Amino acid sequence: MTELNTLDTPTLLVDYQKLLMNINQTATFVKEQGIALRPHIKTHKSVKIAQMQLKAGAVGVTTAKISEAEVMAAGGIDDILIAYPISSPAKINRLVKLLQQGVQLKVSVDNTESLSYLQRGIERTPYTLEVWIKVNSGLNRCGVEPGLEVVRLAKEIMSHSKLKLGGIFTHAGHSYAAGSKAEIEAIGLQEGQAVVESANLCEQAGINIPVRSVGSTPTYQIAGKVPGITEIRPGNAVFFDAIQVGLGVANIESCALSLLATVVGVYQNRIIVDTGSKALCLDKGAHGNQTVNGFGHIIGHPEVLIERLSEEHGVGVLIGETQLKLNDVVQIIPNHACTVVNQFEEYVVHQNGLVKDVWKVAARGMIK
Repeated sequence: MTELNTLDTPTLLVDYQKLLMNINQTATFVKEQGIALRPHIKTHKSVKIAQMQLKAGAVGVTTAKISEAEVMAAGGIDDILIAYPISSPAKINRLVKLLQQGVQLKVSVDNTESLSYLQRGIERTPYTLEVWIKVNSGLNRCGVEPGLEVVRLAKEIMSHSKLKLGGIFTHAGHSYAAGSKAEIEAIGLQEGQAVVESANLCEQAGINIPVRSVGSTPTYQIAGKVPGITEIRPGNAVFFDAIQVGLGVANIESCALSLLATVVGVYQNRIIVDTGSKALCLDKGAHGNQTVNGFGHIIGHPEVLIERLSEEHGVGVLIGETQLKLNDVVQIIPNHACTVVNQFEEYVVHQNGLVKDVWKVAARGMIK
């Protein structure tokens, strides 16, 4: 078997045992809570990994874009939530094609105008489209405000012959801006309550809400315990990354994704690795919160801080003595796994320092 340190670089790596551990951790949580798991694939963009999650008990997957859903459907995955607003006729035509393939499709809605577009786009077909109401639980991105606005939209959905209300969901992405675990805890509780309280009001109005779904990796173990929540949708939890470590959500040993890099320059006060912004990306946090120092964590070399990136160069300043030399190979845990994965065509899967397999990043670049 091939040893990792003999591979050319940069190479995207997945530690097989850590991947399994992370998948099983999430699966165990939902089993203990008696709820469902619908992981977001925007992190791994891999049919293979999605299939592993389904085998571990996931009921389906979540995607950000239709193109990601199309890739998952082509890979045999037939229960998909597209957690993104859709109203353009071109995109609705693509939804119809997924329905024609037998996909159990759900799409996000948060306004009455989009309902009209969806109704018109499928009213001449034999299909009914399941829609989920997106609730704003504090991120202030998409979503209707919790409570009566949800009830009003739910009633409007019921008046459309080709639309079926399947659930209410939210994403507490603002948890990435939290300054403490206590703040993450408060956001997670608010996330779950925004969904449950909205669903309860709908049911008081005679509108059944089968699914009450919450999402973010930092909060899923909090919001997922709120009574009435039926589903979680974490994405990053499959790998974790340096931002999650910075938030206190994971430890560095849990991070399954890394980049294999080579030292291409050694100077008096710095080293250069062959992973610049086109590989590591420029994330240092999310929503205004810088949770990490530098642009990636070099495993086993705390004396090197990746201080800056140009397109093809990672500049690591020395904050202690190092034994690294020209052509040495290192592994770097990225700050943000999701964006880094989208830069690569394939994963090299490894176990105990040896190459186990190569998996395609099947939904790479799928942004439409």
